[in-house]
Amino acid sequence: MTTRVWFVGPETTVGEVVRRLIERRISAMPVVDDDGVLVGMVSEGDLIRRPELGTEGLPSWASYVLDDPAQRATHYRKIHGLEAKDVMSKPVWTVEEHATLGEIAELLETRRIKRVPVVRNGRLVGVVSRANLLHGFATSQAQNAVTAADRELRAVVTDSLVQHPGVQDEFINVTVAAGVVHLWGIVSTQAELDAARAAVERAGATVVDSHLRVLSPAGSSPRVDTAAADG
Repeated sequence: MTTRVWFVGPETTVGEVVRRLIERRISAMPVVDDDGVLVGMVSEGDLIRRPELGTEGLPSWASYVLDDPAQRATHYRKIHGLEAKDVMSKPVWTVEEHATLGEIAELLETRRIKRVPVVRNGRLVGVVSRANLLHGFATSQAQNAVTAADRELRAVVTDSLVQHPGVQDEFINVTVAAGVVHLWGIVSTQAELDAARAAVERAGATVVDSHLRVLSPAGSSPRVDTAAADG
């Protein structure tokens, strides 16, 4: 799972939610209360129908007559609400931190969702996305089973990335198998890619396989750093 998760509070304005989604280049955010308890999710889909965009739409007369009044009120609040608690989707499908990858994959598929929050006693501790699952699958195919030492190394490497001021670690996913650290995700520049590798190697990784993509100038394709570094 990704443990560095960007979230908003129930009273965060819709405008601020939109700004954070755009700045962080993500499509959804958990909504967490003051006690750290997950109370909802706000995604791009929740913000499609808005009067600011002229996309709120109007229900047909028949649907307006037949719909339950409570449903109409909820619909109106979601479209016209000004805070995250008004527009968020709930309840939220979640998993505990010890859920198996198979259980997570089944939940993503059956509920047709792109990501699932990971909770501990109801409190948000991470998020697993479809991309996270694919990265784990790719690693498991290339290496042996993940060991306790691999999990410990992943924790140290992840912390090193979080602490490095030149790395936007929220866009980097780390997997470790058989002592090999795999880096997945996107970085803005070659300098950030180099900083990420330096942070990983400083954490004690001796073999690093980087699959990071560098965002390229308009008109060119993203570059993938696939070289392995042996320390």
